[in-house]
Amino acid sequence: MAAQTVLVVDDDASIRLLCRVNLELGGFRVVEARTLEEAAAALDDEQPSVLLLDVHVGTGDGAAFVPEVQARHPGVRIAMLTGTANVEEIRAVGADAFVPKPFDPEELVATVAGLAAEAPV
Repeated sequence: MAAQTVLVVDDDASIRLLCRVNLELGGFRVVEARTLEEAAAALDDEQPSVLLLDVHVGTGDGAAFVPEVQARHPGVRIAMLTGTANVEEIRAVGADAFVPKPFDPEELVATVAGLAAEAPV
């Protein structure tokens, strides 16, 4: 069985690398995006099961991107990465989960694995 794909969207290269290494060790295929524009293209091209999305992507608003993702890719499960946002605000935008920064790598993989299990194949 092919590994499920996770799209990691964060403007911080070190966060993307940390996510990539841990998710690949967890058996996932990882695609990265630095901007919401790159994320939109990768969603179309890569068909990920899970989107791991930073709340603040450069000047972009990850929370505002969630409804677009849900409308265009309803099967994708979304986890928001946040170091600053209120958890209730994240829940209000409709994300399936949140991962607080700094995050524990094992918790990151467990959260993504749980979402991937819910995603349609």
